[in-house]
Amino acid sequence: MALVSEYLSKLTLSYGGEREPKCPTVVAAYDFNPEVDAAKIETAIKTKGVDEQTIIDILTRRSYLQRNDIAFEYEKRAKKDLVSALKGALSGSLEHLILGLMKSTPQYDAFELKASMKGLGTDEESLIEMVCSRNKEELAEIKKVYKEMFKKDLEKDISGDTSGDFAKLLLALAQGKREEQSSVVDYEKIDNDARTLYETGVKRKGTDVVTWISIFSERSVSHLQKVFERYKRYSPYDIKESIRMEVKGDLEKSFLTLVECLENKHLYFASRLNDAMKGKSVKDKIITRIIVSRCEVDLMKVRIEFKRNFGRSLHQTISEHTKGDYQRALLNLVGGDD
Repeated sequence: MALVSEYLSKLTLSYGGEREPKCPTVVAAYDFNPEVDAAKIETAIKTKGVDEQTIIDILTRRSYLQRNDIAFEYEKRAKKDLVSALKGALSGSLEHLILGLMKSTPQYDAFELKASMKGLGTDEESLIEMVCSRNKEELAEIKKVYKEMFKKDLEKDISGDTSGDFAKLLLALAQGKREEQSSVVDYEKIDNDARTLYETGVKRKGTDVVTWISIFSERSVSHLQKVFERYKRYSPYDIKESIRMEVKGDLEKSFLTLVECLENKHLYFASRLNDAMKGKSVKDKIITRIIVSRCEVDLMKVRIEFKRNFGRSLHQTISEHTKGDYQRALLNLVGGDD
């Protein structure tokens, strides 16, 4: 519990233009030897029935850069690409998780964004989660990597797969115009923005969505947090209630996700994980995406918010709702019980 208390004291709600301190659950292993790891993985893949445990215990306890070194050594030894070998050896949710770990965090996000817009029908829920929860720096890196991986612009793909005000909001976020955090508090601007959101929304018939998008996508995080508080002075409803009244469908989900992430991004991820493990049907895809994409970024903060808000640890919840090798891999990435 001392570790949790230590992290709680450092917990920040930052999400915008400033670089956030990292709180990963997966870090580089000490006494790392990529040749030894590559040899063990080669043996595990060749073992009759595949030794999944060895593969999991190595790859979930190394950083991305170390996994990259292992892949290089594996190819030297086996004359075969490690990712291809893992694809042939694993299946289902475990395969998706391990293959996700073989990508850098921006590569994985780019891959998941592409997958959400691939083929017939868009996976709007995944698209909303990733675009609305990533900060300005993360989105800039994702766009760069997306172009390298798929030879296409992320913004063009979003335009082609979405429409209307929903598309406008996602594109505004992807363009990365959010202002940098500032130590100077502009009270006049806070008041103006709060009043504008009210006057262009709840106060009139028909919402001026373009104005809402501009404020939500361009103001700094700390500024918007104060705007949402000030908004209550003008409106009989808070900002979330106003969103539910004014817009519907994917646009409503996007604005609500943005507010949750702007207020406390790590609680947003914790809530998504909690919802994915409610009831009989566990949503492996959501669990995998959040754990893999955040384990080298801020999963410790997500863990803390999970325990604080849901009364039990993320480790315990995963243990109760998943099983087998997939469970083992998730628990290794989560990094411990609280």
